[in-house]
Amino acid sequence: MTIEAEQIKKSDRVGHMVRVIKKRPRCRRKVGIQLQRPPAPLVSTTLQNLFDSCRQVFRGAGTVPSAADVQSLCQILDTMKPEDVGLSRDLQFFKHNSEIEGTPRVTSATIYKCENFELCIFFLPATGVIPLHNHPEMTVFSKLLLGSMHIKAYDWAAPPVTESSSKLRLAKMKANRIFTAPCNTSVLYPTSGGNIHEFRAITPCAVLDVIGPPYSKDDGRDCSYYRDTPLNVALDREVDVDEVEADNFGWLEEIKKPEESEMDGIAYMGPQIIDSTA
Repeated sequence: MTIEAEQIKKSDRVGHMVRVIKKRPRCRRKVGIQLQRPPAPLVSTTLQNLFDSCRQVFRGAGTVPSAADVQSLCQILDTMKPEDVGLSRDLQFFKHNSEIEGTPRVTSATIYKCENFELCIFFLPATGVIPLHNHPEMTVFSKLLLGSMHIKAYDWAAPPVTESSSKLRLAKMKANRIFTAPCNTSVLYPTSGGNIHEFRAITPCAVLDVIGPPYSKDDGRDCSYYRDTPLNVALDREVDVDEVEADNFGWLEEIKKPEESEMDGIAYMGPQIIDSTA
């Protein structure tokens, strides 16, 4: 999420990050993340390679990267280290005993964004959550750089199955387990791979997302949020699902944007990208 200059009420330099607080009509607690970072290198070859590859791979709305392109990006992301984006496991934020004021709140930093793709980092304090949400018409690569998190992910069941007396729709679970860095990159596609997913931090985490194309309300790629219910909850209709597979299905109901989905934003001040087209 990019914070426009006029939205910034106050900023102060914290190591190599700029902490920002948005204007709000009501009182809010301060941004929980405090980074005291060592000087970052001016250039990260791996980050630059990722950017250059994204330029080639993402072709705009309505396109999905080929299998070869997906493999190429995963090979780069799988080798990425926290230092490639100016982070370190020694930062106070990533200490297990680091205290957070109030409700744990997710923070994001945008490395780069254009019409075809976005590179961004999400910082989740322990117990912080990015609620169950979708990525319409997008391909997303997620690389957990630091920490442990539980990821739950669904795809819509095919053919579509809805519950007649409600707004529930059947979905198949694609992931429901804990991931710990370092681990391989996960990939979701517009209609497969766990397009609807939730991040729940076990320890303080940093995850790098490559999103193509980015969210855009104007282009019909707005984010929707969901609540999941186990398949075996009593409903008005029976579902023809193998008993062995029943635990891998659930009912999803679209809900209003949850309060915990609100994020704070900080400016990315790590190794810079060289954009030769700019």
